[in-house]
Amino acid sequence: MADKAVKALQKYYQRWLLGLVLTALAGAYLMNALPSETLDRMETSVADLRMRLEKPELDPRVVIVDIDSKSLTEVGRFPWSRNHVAELVRQLTDKYQVSAIGFDVSFPEPDTSSGFDVLAQLAQQELKQVPGLDKQLQRLQPAMDYDGLLAGALKGQPVVLGYNLSGTETKGVLPEPAFTEEDLNGRELTAIETSGYEANIPRLQAAAATAGSFSVVTDPDGVVRSTALLQKVGKGYYTTLSLATVAVAINAYAIKPLFEETVDTLSDSQKASGGVEKIAMFSKEGNRLIPVGEALTTTVQFRGKGGPNGGAFRYVSAVDVMKGKVPQDVLEGAIVLVGTTAPGLNDLRATPVNAEYPGVEIHANIVKSILDDQFKVRPSEAFVQEMAMALVVGLVLTLALPALSPLWSVVLSVAVMGAAAFANFYMYSHFDVVLKVAVILLLGAALFVLNVAWGYFFEVRRGRALVSRFGEYVAPELVAEMAEDPEKYNMDGESRELTVMFVDVRGFTTISEGLTPKQLREYINLYLTAMSEDIRDYYRGTLDKYIGDAVMAFWGAPVAFPDHAFRGVATALKMQESAHKLNDDFIKRGWPELKIGIGLNSGPMHVGDMGSAIRRAYTVMGDAVNLGSRLEGITKVYGVGICVGEVTRHAATEFAYRELDLVKVKGKNEPVAIFEPVCLDKDLPEADRAEIARWHEALALVRKQQWDAAQAMLEELHAAHPRGLYALYLERIAIYREHPPGDDWDGVTKFETK
Repeated sequence: MADKAVKALQKYYQRWLLGLVLTALAGAYLMNALPSETLDRMETSVADLRMRLEKPELDPRVVIVDIDSKSLTEVGRFPWSRNHVAELVRQLTDKYQVSAIGFDVSFPEPDTSSGFDVLAQLAQQELKQVPGLDKQLQRLQPAMDYDGLLAGALKGQPVVLGYNLSGTETKGVLPEPAFTEEDLNGRELTAIETSGYEANIPRLQAAAATAGSFSVVTDPDGVVRSTALLQKVGKGYYTTLSLATVAVAINAYAIKPLFEETVDTLSDSQKASGGVEKIAMFSKEGNRLIPVGEALTTTVQFRGKGGPNGGAFRYVSAVDVMKGKVPQDVLEGAIVLVGTTAPGLNDLRATPVNAEYPGVEIHANIVKSILDDQFKVRPSEAFVQEMAMALVVGLVLTLALPALSPLWSVVLSVAVMGAAAFANFYMYSHFDVVLKVAVILLLGAALFVLNVAWGYFFEVRRGRALVSRFGEYVAPELVAEMAEDPEKYNMDGESRELTVMFVDVRGFTTISEGLTPKQLREYINLYLTAMSEDIRDYYRGTLDKYIGDAVMAFWGAPVAFPDHAFRGVATALKMQESAHKLNDDFIKRGWPELKIGIGLNSGPMHVGDMGSAIRRAYTVMGDAVNLGSRLEGITKVYGVGICVGEVTRHAATEFAYRELDLVKVKGKNEPVAIFEPVCLDKDLPEADRAEIARWHEALALVRKQQWDAAQAMLEELHAAHPRGLYALYLERIAIYREHPPGDDWDGVTKFETK
């Protein structure tokens, strides 16, 4: 046992040491001893994903009255005249008796849209002589005083107006602050400060229960992830809209900060807030404690994707509320937030769950968190839990991975990192605890990559001998792939389903007689290079050998390809295309024309290291190989560039084919159907498809010995599309007329030569 431990230490100690270093670096980051903006961004991305994974449940206590497109169409463009807003408030308070209304809009300027001021001015000037006009205007004034109508609707009702805190300009008046610097009795409190605001006109603010800020905090990437529950203006601290709305709903009489008495126990976020751990909301119905982070902010727990179909909150159209069309039980007793989802009103925010999230629903999420006393928080002991998780992941993978095979390394790494991610999400979703996990997952991934890379570089050296030996027989283009996993390959003979190709130059003897030796060498080199590149580069065939001007190749070994037939046919079509381009060049040089014939066949073949003690080669043998060679030879008989066997045709169904014949080649007793691939079936022009169909009809007539009909159809085809194939069958029909094949003729053509 001791010997095994010593051997393991000798073998793995370097990787163990590196693993411990990586684990220590992760721990240093968690201790804030090794800050990293990159890791911070990763943690933020993981936190966003974690939030998106939670499934929302509809909360009937919070309802959003939506100034939506329907409302804008029926009431008019926004901002509305305040008589409409007054009607909305009256319906919500009188008819539906909601517990509180929070406006995610502000009213910073008087509403003069009724035209009363214009009429009053006319009455003093141009229309001064109209009798009774002053009295008539006095009678109309209450109905045309839209701000007065809204103020009357707000008076004595649980309505919270909204306002914006930003910039340096001031407009309107702020409500009474939740507390002031004097209330802190000399304590310092860190909060977001601003000197500017756009609030509500005094008349409306005086009538409302209070007001709250609807300003939100964006991260550097422009995404809203948190919001300040309290912000400082001058010497006062003012609540956010959500906090103020809940306070009105539960009749809270005070909102105060709770200071941590023992500074040594404060977390970093608490210290950053001046020692404040929570905000307390005091009410006769029961006090509520709201945890806060840096600068009195809280993380917004986004539920769902937001909007009317987000699933977290019910949306009702503002115009339906004004007309009393919303069912009573939907709104009665609910906390209502009035806002908009209409794109043109610019209240859509980028959030972790949706790039266009309604701003009003941000406040709804905070309201729900306050009501449920459920906030996502990072506890002061978070560091301990994160370090424990990092140590478990780091030590398990550091010690185990070096001794495992690649497969089990993957299994263990996925299992350990999956368990860490699950534990983190479980703590988040069930206990509302926010813990860092990205650095822990990165640690697991780094340890896995370290061990795989280490094993790769050392295992490759062990496998290089085999790869080098294979390289003597196998096409060089596949050696690199074989080197990735050399244990999968060996030189032993085996049977496989493969596709073999034979390529030959037509009339090579005549070509060689018409060229000088130097020209012939260049001619052959250009031809073989083009053919070899097509075989190698496009569909990764294995070049077997050159036999003079002939080329032999196959697909499916040593690297197995399930679609070897498709690769072979596609390569053959590409080679014919390359041959045409070469031929154009050769003719320009005054060289003989280049034409090639290609035979392809698929089937079981013996593949492996074969030969003698003097010379060996990695090649294929078998009946299917011999048939492929015969098919190349008979391409010239049918006047086609490519001929494939029926096994290949049925294996590579993506192509359109022209059947050529049923043949018995030399050495084979059973007839085989042979075909000419034309192109990918999806690329076949309709005219060519019609021609092939017509040809197959003619071929069927030949096999039925209906010579007249077959001849007529073939003559028609040959006239429209002169092909050697059609001419061949016209000659055969003439022979069959003189020498009928007999009633027992099976339509097979026999070839007695190779």
